[in-house]
Amino acid sequence: MECVVSLEGLAESQHGQVKYAAAFIDEHIQDIWLENGSLHIVHQSQKTDQEIRERVQRLINRFSGGDFGFKENLLFEHHGPKPYEGDIIAELVNKKIIKVLEPGLFIFREPFSSLMRFFDYSFVTKIAGKFEGLTEESYPAVIHCDTLNKTNHFTSFPEHIHFLTHLREDLDVIETFSQTIRDAGGWKQDDLLDLQETMPKPKFAMNPSTCYHCYEGLQNETLEGDGLVVTAISKCHRFESKNHGDFGRLLDFSMREIIFVGKPEFVKENRLKSIEYLKELAAEWNVDSMMEIANDPFFTNDFQVKASFQRNQEMKYELRLTIPYVNKSIACSSVNFHSNTFGNAFNIKMGKRNAVTGCVGFGIERWTFAFLSQFGLDEAQWPAAFREQYHAWQQKSL
Repeated sequence: MECVVSLEGLAESQHGQVKYAAAFIDEHIQDIWLENGSLHIVHQSQKTDQEIRERVQRLINRFSGGDFGFKENLLFEHHGPKPYEGDIIAELVNKKIIKVLEPGLFIFREPFSSLMRFFDYSFVTKIAGKFEGLTEESYPAVIHCDTLNKTNHFTSFPEHIHFLTHLREDLDVIETFSQTIRDAGGWKQDDLLDLQETMPKPKFAMNPSTCYHCYEGLQNETLEGDGLVVTAISKCHRFESKNHGDFGRLLDFSMREIIFVGKPEFVKENRLKSIEYLKELAAEWNVDSMMEIANDPFFTNDFQVKASFQRNQEMKYELRLTIPYVNKSIACSSVNFHSNTFGNAFNIKMGKRNAVTGCVGFGIERWTFAFLSQFGLDEAQWPAAFREQYHAWQQKSL
């Protein structure tokens, strides 16, 4: 069944946000797309078309009402050559360089896997390494729900959360579960026991953002000097429903971050430096890109207030790389200022005051996909500086 909802009256800049959020209105949605100012939804839901339309209208109201007061501000643009115009995903799949397990979940093989490692190496050496006193940390892919609660992730991005749980510590439950699987001839999701009865309430979730562990690790500490700079890479997980079919939206992805914690001027100054370093790198590698003011995709009824505040205070910038064959761009890096939100939440002190924080994020898979979408797999087409640096890194890695 196809339901079509007109987005007339909604600013075109918000059409994508409505499409993204609409994927979560019913679990039986099969496909969703924008066409000629309308949202098309194909579904097998028991809900009527009218009920589907009413849910979409709730989202339209969320993103259209009130005064956003958005600033339009482009920090810089760099126009690169983009010699490759093909469908890079199709080529990578055809050449068995990536294996799509399901939308948003991939296995990466050479040369994609090597390029991922090179990008991460470059972000550490060319950007993170320029900050005095840099330290590196290693984080788990799992995070405590109490920690997510302190970051307000449950109220700001509830749709993303992947909870973790396990069978109850009960011999009867464990043996019955195992026998049920055996009797069914293997794992069949629809034939499982009532998980509410066999599994406890979750204590942990998959980590959605690298920097959360940094703040968790500094809880109740008092920092010395002006602050600290930490870098880390970790696997992150965000459930995005049918949006995983969009270019670059992964269920499981690698995020390198540079995290600043300290006095306000220390964090703000380092954040400005990181913007300059990103601009330099984009120009050096000749990638077609731009950096602009952005906001997080808050999944809440107070979206307008939060998004408007972020943009007006210029708390988030995104470096977006062009994807030629779909004629759009995707965010590959973000530069964020959180004020004292996390310093307050985790009681991180700078003297008698709570610390402020900021971070720079690099989506490793996104950078790799975006680069290849512009230049393809033929290394002869790659920018000279990038090619030389990549080959030098390969020699070091042997």
